Parts: sequence; C-alpha cells; structure tokens
Amino acid sequence: MNVLTPVQTQTMKAAVVIGAGRLRVEDVPLPQPGPGQLRVKLEGCGVCASNLTPWAGPEWMRFPTEPGGLGHEGWGVVDAVGENVQSVAIGDRVASLGQHAYATHDIADENAVVPLPAEFDGKPFPGEPLGCALNIFKRSDIVAGQTVAIVGIGFLGALLTQLCVAAGARVIALSRRPFSLDLARHSGAGETIPLDDHWRIIEHVKQITNGRFCDRVIEAVGKQWPLDLAAELTRERGRLIVAGYHQDGPRQINMQLWNWRGLDVVNAHERDPAIYIQGIRDAVTAIRSGRLDPSPLYTHRFPLVRLDDALNMTRDRPDGFVKALIVYP
Repeated sequence: MNVLTPVQTQTMKAAVVIGAGRLRVEDVPLPQPGPGQLRVKLEGCGVCASNLTPWAGPEWMRFPTEPGGLGHEGWGVVDAVGENVQSVAIGDRVASLGQHAYATHDIADENAVVPLPAEFDGKPFPGEPLGCALNIFKRSDIVAGQTVAIVGIGFLGALLTQLCVAAGARVIALSRRPFSLDLARHSGAGETIPLDDHWRIIEHVKQITNGRFCDRVIEAVGKQWPLDLAAELTRERGRLIVAGYHQDGPRQINMQLWNWRGLDVVNAHERDPAIYIQGIRDAVTAIRSGRLDPSPLYTHRFPLVRLDDALNMTRDRPDGFVKALIVYP
C-alpha cells in the first residue's frame, strides 16, 4: 500500500446506526485498501432519501449498521491505494461509489470512482445522485419541443428540471411545497402546479396541453399517488419514467390506462456500477458545460455528529430544504 504522507492515526470517525432513529459516532480502525482498491479521505457525503427506510427501523433491518454504512454519496481525496491500481493516484480528488461514506474515510474499487476536475475544488460533489439524474435524463429520451411533466421537485426533480429545460423541453413542475415550485420556476419550468387535488391537476394539465397531455412524465416521489397521477398525465404513446424510489412496499398500477394509451414505461433505476459511473462522468460534463448547476440545491450542511438531524430533516422536508450534506473537517 502507498500513502501520501505517514499516517498520523490508525483510526477514523464513523457513524453507526444502533436502532430506529438512533446513532452514535465511533472511533474505528482505519480501513486499508486491498488489491485494486483505494481509500478516500472524505470531504463530505450527501444524505439520500433511500436511507430513510432503514433509519425508521423496519422489521427486516439489522442493527447496528457497519461503520459508515448507508452513506454512498461520498467525495474527497485519495490518500492510499492498493496494489495494481493504475488509473488513480494519491492526491486525486474523486467522487466515490463507496458504501460506507458516513465516515471520515471510505474504501472503493478503482473502477468505482470518478476523478474531478480542478475547477470543482472546494465544491461539494455527491456523485451518486448527480449520476442518477443524468442516467434518468438519458433514459427519458427528451428532446427540444417536448412537453415534460416532473412530478416531485426535490433534489432529483430539480436537477431533472434543469436538464430538461437545457434540452429545450417545456417543463411542467408539480410539487406539494411552494418553495419547491419557486425553485422549479427559477430553474426554468414553464408551468408550476401544486401537488394537491388529483382530478384538478389532471384537468389543469389537459387544459394547458390542449387536451394532449405530456410527451414525457417523470415520477420522482416514490409513492403510490404520484405514480398514479404521473400515468394520467402521460399522453397516448408517451413515455412514463419511474424515477421515484419505491422500496417501502408493493404498488398497484392502472393497467387499463397504461394499456389503452400504449404507454412506454421506463423504470429508470440503475444497478450496474459501470452505468452509475458513466452517469457521474456525464454529470461532470453537464456541470462544466453549464447545463446543470446543483450548487443552489445543497441547502443544509451538518457535521457527522449531527447525521441524525440531517436524516430527520431529509424525512420531514421543512420549508427551504432540498438536500443535506454531511461535511468532514
């Protein structure tokens, strides 16, 4: 193993979830990279809404978690590499797909990191959700002139609003929070609609699209009703893109509607790490070109000892909240 400087300590700080809604920060042994791996001294980690189900302590969840577990949106500087690592060097700043990033250090495979350009220095870069947004956008097949409805304007929905506007699409943004609708307007959405009454929304969208509905509808909430609504807003032979995280139970669908309208339905979640990595590379390109600017969306920052507050805020989504980051000194 190579190191940038002599290691001053053999321990690191890591969050351990010990029960539903409870965690502690522990001093644990500093992990060492094996062959083909590297270690990242993390600058920060984004807080993902997918953490909320295990944080709530469902029956299947096992506590305590592994140190740093659940954190998967890390970025930082490589401080050690294992044998046979060729493409990344000590001192490189990277976005990582490591899975233990609620800690000051994390291990990742060489092919699970993306080097970040120098102009990103000092700026947060939670690569996993940024790459997710680019992959969803790519699978949505959005082109100029289309009408695109985005159901749910959180971090993901706001990123997709920017990307769709940059592509020349007309965006209809739907969200329950006035703050999120304001955010969508500032990102270029042509129409914003409160996510309240099911039939009122359908009639409104029907009216503003001259009865045609939307070429593309991206559902980005992860709940039953928004999924139902998204299908209703998709035109005949349109594309319904499921981007929400539907992992809190089974869903029912209106197959009669889907079948009658001849909808193309895309489940836009990726599991192949190589596709995730390409999405992160595409996010780097999109930010450098000006098509994407995530910086206004990082609304709250917390130290590791306040990870519980960050998770609770991600769950409760108070006014003004979009995305929480855990930052390390």
